[in-house]
Amino acid sequence: MLRSESEAELAEMIRAAHAPLAIRGGATRGLPLPGEALDTTGLHGIRLYEPGALTLVVGAGTPIKEIDTILAEKDQRMAFEPMDHRALMATQGEPTIGGVTAANISGPRRIQVGAARDHMLGVRFVTGTGDIVKNGGRVMKNVTGYDLVKLMAGSFGTLGVLSELSLKVQAIPEAEATLILRGQDMRSAVADLTRAMGTAFDVSGAAWLDASASDGGGERRVRVEGMAGSVAYRSERLADLLGADHVATGNQSAVLWRQVRDVTPFANRPGTVWKVSTRPSIAADFCGALTSRGIAHSVIADWSGGLLWLCLDAEADTQDAGAAAIRQELARYGGHATLIRANPDIRAKVATFQPQPPALERIAAGLREKFDPRQILNPGLMAPL
Repeated sequence: MLRSESEAELAEMIRAAHAPLAIRGGATRGLPLPGEALDTTGLHGIRLYEPGALTLVVGAGTPIKEIDTILAEKDQRMAFEPMDHRALMATQGEPTIGGVTAANISGPRRIQVGAARDHMLGVRFVTGTGDIVKNGGRVMKNVTGYDLVKLMAGSFGTLGVLSELSLKVQAIPEAEATLILRGQDMRSAVADLTRAMGTAFDVSGAAWLDASASDGGGERRVRVEGMAGSVAYRSERLADLLGADHVATGNQSAVLWRQVRDVTPFANRPGTVWKVSTRPSIAADFCGALTSRGIAHSVIADWSGGLLWLCLDAEADTQDAGAAAIRQELARYGGHATLIRANPDIRAKVATFQPQPPALERIAAGLREKFDPRQILNPGLMAPL
């Protein structure tokens, strides 16, 4: 295993490589990556933190835990709420900011504040030819030409290896509250969630967990955050509009959203796990179509139904049929599916990422050729951009 301690050393390692490199940070997501491991955790540390400007510059190998601790001292946070995959994937290690941003990992609050890529101000990275590239800046107002910052987010290391990131951060709200309603079916719950998103009450979380993922019947959750008086007022108005069995506040509310963020209801359950992005308006129809095809599954619907976490029945035949059914149904309904957790047999048969339309694949292949002409960075992963 290779481990770089500096950006210059990282560039030299990549230039000297004559075989595929598997880029990894904390190694918490369990992606099947061929090649010699290139560990980026040596590229760690806070380079610049200006709480008054809400900006942070950090090495790509810095653990999320360390960043959270530093920010919390100033009552700040990374607003995009990155997922911790360790429980779901049964992995060890520490998630790093480079891994989170390279995969564009964004949690429940994405519906309010945007994705991880929307909080990236600048990047430094090393291409597959060993060139060091800088793009963006350290402030929120900068114009630097082609936005490579957004391009790197979600490229999964196939275009370059991140070495440093500049991020905008956010003050931690004074209060939060989650309205809970139990016993709703998916269709009714998603309709309520989208209705909540259409109000002026600035909802920061909108999710539904089916009966197998929650205590008892399906459970609808709606979160609001902000000043205490505002949270109390908005919670009351949303309860009048949508109904609620219970309102969780403070840490009790935070625990509920970590559960959604990290998909912990599926953590100790056997079966293949899929992440499906689609439109809330067709989420219930899509899941119903899987059921009608005999694909037994549990559901956690986040982003008011725009993000579906599916845990398929552990039976091998169900998982094989489910892989085909999910992508066939998405061809009808629209969206894309990523295989998150699976046994080696399923991994060998099923592509991790949704195949792209030919036109998009030509663009993606052209970008990979430009940034990594030798095709040594996470080859075969073929992440969608």
